[in-house]
Amino acid sequence: MTSTPATDSAPPQIFPPTLREVMLRPRWIALLAFSLVIAGVLAWLGQWQLGRAVDTSPPEPGQTEVVRPLVDVVLPGDYLPEPLVGQRVEVSGTWVASDFIVVSSRFNDDVEGYWVTGQLRVAGTTEPTSIAVATGWTSDLGQADAAAARLQADAEADPTAVVEVTGRLISDEGPSVPPAGADPQTLVKMSPAMLLGRWHDTGDLSVYRQYIASQTAIGPLDAIASPAPDERSRVNWLNIFYAAEWAIFAGFALYLWYRLARDAWEKEVEDLEDEQLEGEQTRPLAADAAESRD
Repeated sequence: MTSTPATDSAPPQIFPPTLREVMLRPRWIALLAFSLVIAGVLAWLGQWQLGRAVDTSPPEPGQTEVVRPLVDVVLPGDYLPEPLVGQRVEVSGTWVASDFIVVSSRFNDDVEGYWVTGQLRVAGTTEPTSIAVATGWTSDLGQADAAAARLQADAEADPTAVVEVTGRLISDEGPSVPPAGADPQTLVKMSPAMLLGRWHDTGDLSVYRQYIASQTAIGPLDAIASPAPDERSRVNWLNIFYAAEWAIFAGFALYLWYRLARDAWEKEVEDLEDEQLEGEQTRPLAADAAESRD
């Protein structure tokens, strides 16, 4: 009597999960919540940046031409807000006689020349306070040196004489290195920070970061050409660009979650397909082995 060989029943077919099923797993839901938090923060930053891109209360046209007291515009040591750059201000004080210094590379109507600058000790302050003042312009270095000497002599003759200065308030141009071969003491930028290093009697002194370009010449000099600043645009395109960047980053946070979840789903499907293919290849071998035993 012969026995009928047993046939292996086909293994149950396993259906791979769908992408939606993978995304609904607790791990990916938690990661989605984290991505939403990150995207929300980035979106808030974009909205904040966009709010700063448009000036909803710009200064009135011509506001910089209204002469204001210096103390009402900026305080010593503070930075000057952009809308106030070029603001016309007035201040009174006394000259420090030894601190009239020539600054080169100054242009008046495209003509290169020199400024004579001085340290004005501001009157009416509770502590010693000074501001740099550009007193006037000349195209000749010899005339600039002579004017500086003349202003020094006048200040030494009457050191308590109070002067009134009206001019434009301008931000520090920053330090600079003299040209190669020039006198190391040569100044080519109007920088109160650099002038401070050459001023005298600066102990416990408060200094303005800005300087005043006098609207009228002080001493034997020409007046400094200082036209009104251009009206600023109400839209800051750089801030708009930053806001767009934050929006892109927020979208990328959500896309990254989707891409990671999809990669995990594709890997799981591939692993299941590989297992099924391996099982199909091993079943005929197992059946042949069973027949040989019978």
